[in-house]
Amino acid sequence: MPIQVLSEETVAQIAAGEVVERPASVVKELMENALDAGARQIRIAVTGDGRTRIQIADDGCGIRADEVETAFLRHATSKLRTLEDLDRLLTLGFRGEALASIAAVSRTLLVTRSADEDTGTRVKLEGGVVSERRSVGAPGGTVITVDDLFYNTPARLKFLKSENTEKRQIAALITRYAMAYPQVRFILDQDGREVFRTHGSGHLGDVLVNALGLDHGKQMLEVRSGQQDRVQVYGYTSAPSFNRADRSRITLFVNGRWVQDSGLTYAVVQAYHTLLMTGRFPVAVLMVTLPPQDVDVNVHPTKAEVRFRDGDSIFSAIQKAVRRAVIEQAQTPGMFSTRGAQQEQRPAWTLSPYEATQLDLDLELDGPGQHARKQHEPIEDDPTAIPVGIGAPAKPRTLPMLRVVGQVAASYIIAEGPAGVYLIDQHAAHERILYEQFMDDYERQGMIAQYALEAQPFQLGAEESRLLEGALELLRGFGFDVETFGVNTFVVRSVPAILADKDPATVITHILEDLTQGNRPGQERIEDKIVKRVCKNAAVKAGQILGLEQMQGLIRQLERARSPLTCPHGRPTMIHLSSDRLEREFGRIT
Repeated sequence: MPIQVLSEETVAQIAAGEVVERPASVVKELMENALDAGARQIRIAVTGDGRTRIQIADDGCGIRADEVETAFLRHATSKLRTLEDLDRLLTLGFRGEALASIAAVSRTLLVTRSADEDTGTRVKLEGGVVSERRSVGAPGGTVITVDDLFYNTPARLKFLKSENTEKRQIAALITRYAMAYPQVRFILDQDGREVFRTHGSGHLGDVLVNALGLDHGKQMLEVRSGQQDRVQVYGYTSAPSFNRADRSRITLFVNGRWVQDSGLTYAVVQAYHTLLMTGRFPVAVLMVTLPPQDVDVNVHPTKAEVRFRDGDSIFSAIQKAVRRAVIEQAQTPGMFSTRGAQQEQRPAWTLSPYEATQLDLDLELDGPGQHARKQHEPIEDDPTAIPVGIGAPAKPRTLPMLRVVGQVAASYIIAEGPAGVYLIDQHAAHERILYEQFMDDYERQGMIAQYALEAQPFQLGAEESRLLEGALELLRGFGFDVETFGVNTFVVRSVPAILADKDPATVITHILEDLTQGNRPGQERIEDKIVKRVCKNAAVKAGQILGLEQMQGLIRQLERARSPLTCPHGRPTMIHLSSDRLEREFGRIT
């Protein structure tokens, strides 16, 4: 193939691929332009996952009529003139590529009016080419509508995630910028419904309530470095009791720009050294400000990465500020505390048929492996019915008969069997028992749901709300009946019966935390994640003192579990010390 120069249209579409990766990229670039224009209110309206329509309206300074077409040219910007200007850059945008890239892969409509002009300008572009321009009456500011995103680059559509995932990406992005710019009012509409709004009060704490929900907001601690420090760090970080399974909830802004920097994230994690369990991470929203000449923002096409002149000093400033906040405030009330953030709230559930046999473990010893069933008897002519009660066939034994000797550290059961001694993790063992029982019920469509005497309302952040909305039908199959109850507010009507004495909002939050990990190749099914989380919450906990009959009842069920040696997460349920090993340890045999 001979060497030839690419057409301008092809070049524009290739360049757009660096800036516009997904619908959330469009929202990010246009929202940053609005912030640079001095907007005090930004409204984002999204249809579907953003491919159909994205509209962003702001009340910023607008674009002059004689500069509208120029704004859509590549490398056209008002933010800088020379390379040296990068050292003094305080705006979010500067390359002049965003509008050109977005217009190249969509049908774009711009309506804008500069503050010093009497009329506005309406410009329509298709594939980056202006197809219409006229003067119109318009309020001050800019409204950009992006339709049919990637219509002329269909290969890009193949790499987009599900509609719900793209919605969550947009909600998460807007939430981040709302926290970085609390003085700006952000409004997000998805499919004609308002799902997120901030008041523009200028207080980060107010935005955190909208972003995280009131209950989680109460567990955030204020972070603030010394006023004389060259590197300023301020924001909020979570009390050690409020944590997550990954680092995704650590949000960092450098001079107002959201950045993804593994080193700075690690600094936040290190601040919790010895305060969090391995594999658990804090929730943090931190703003880092430093002289613009000390940071290079021209590193990545999407400006998501930065480079520091003295990275060690930034790392140290963040670590010290967060550590100081956690140590000084972890034992005191959080930002909105009217009661202890960790005070357990007991829901008003009726008596569950599971309570006597699985939660309190007061099990009948003559019915190993049996658990509570529905109140009605199985239909006689139903070939799938499972007989219950006296005379029902017992599950095959998978462990030898064990005799409970006692309990160690309120966490481990000591049992004796014909082959030696068994040290059993009570939490892991109970998880295994509940998991198999739960899966049996689920596969037979016989899930028992426990209905609430009173509805249990709870609030989530915008991103978690979109995740929950996409999982409502799936959760209903496991006994969770959850309904929307306003903006980012839900109400629990029922939960699986084995969770009857648990706080439903806490259980659902834990499930959402698991679902946030996605369902990437090689990972377990989403259904399995839900079941495992339900069983983990329902199982007897480490540190809980059990009576002899309770321990014996648990062992009897474990003896007939299909996979008694591991919990659903793969951890061992027991350690076996054979009689021969015991004799060798005591020197009785060589």
